[in-house]
Amino acid sequence: MSATAWPRVLTALPAMLRVGFADAVAYRAEMLVWILSTTMPLVMMPLWLSVTRTAPVAGLDGRGVVAYFLATFLVRQLTAAWVAWQVGFEVKQGTLSMRLLRPVSPVLAFMIEHLAALPVRIAIAFPLALGLLLAQAREVLPSSAMGWAVAALAVVGAWLITFSVQLTLGALSFWIESSTKLVDVWFAGYLVLSGYLIPIAALPSAVARLNDWLPFRYQMGLPVELLTGALPPERAGELLLRQWGWVAAMLVVSNATWQRGVRRFEAYGG
Repeated sequence: MSATAWPRVLTALPAMLRVGFADAVAYRAEMLVWILSTTMPLVMMPLWLSVTRTAPVAGLDGRGVVAYFLATFLVRQLTAAWVAWQVGFEVKQGTLSMRLLRPVSPVLAFMIEHLAALPVRIAIAFPLALGLLLAQAREVLPSSAMGWAVAALAVVGAWLITFSVQLTLGALSFWIESSTKLVDVWFAGYLVLSGYLIPIAALPSAVARLNDWLPFRYQMGLPVELLTGALPPERAGELLLRQWGWVAAMLVVSNATWQRGVRRFEAYGG
């Protein structure tokens, strides 16, 4: 986006956020279904609790398991993205043309729509889960403002990676009939390697070493580990740098894929 476009974007931003929030409220039933589809950590929690009844697993006792999966559920709500399905649908239906005619970048519009839905997700999902986390495992949460700031930075990085990956996969719809199958493949890797279903500490050592260099851990596991005090400061700093390296890389890849795809879309009269 050119520098001259930013004043228009800043002027339009409040209205776009209001529209995005209104849409989220209007489609609250769909939002509720989406939130319910992200409750797998709450399903996995009792399963892992049953495993840790006899002895801790990978350093996690019962309280650690509760803290881990409640934090996972909360981070999932904050980092959810669905732009791959939006882009795929709008390319297929041709409605992306209307977005391209507007003065605000479609990518920025998608981001604002996602952010505008956060208050609804938080209002529905947070009270119970956060209350349980505070009641059951308050002592593992960050004890300083710096700890909370680092965890928040990791959550932002996780969202940016997730959004950029999905934008990249969604933009492949400019070339192939349906990119959602690729999203499913990516999501399968995410379920296993991000820490969403299996705590990062419980992964086999060889897989864990490889996972340090893959983006999945930084979409979920890292912010959860920072929220639950599972990482020493030096290790946290190292992983945070790797996460933001992935943020930078995926922003470049997603932007390049989107720009080339849009040129193809416009050339074929989309």
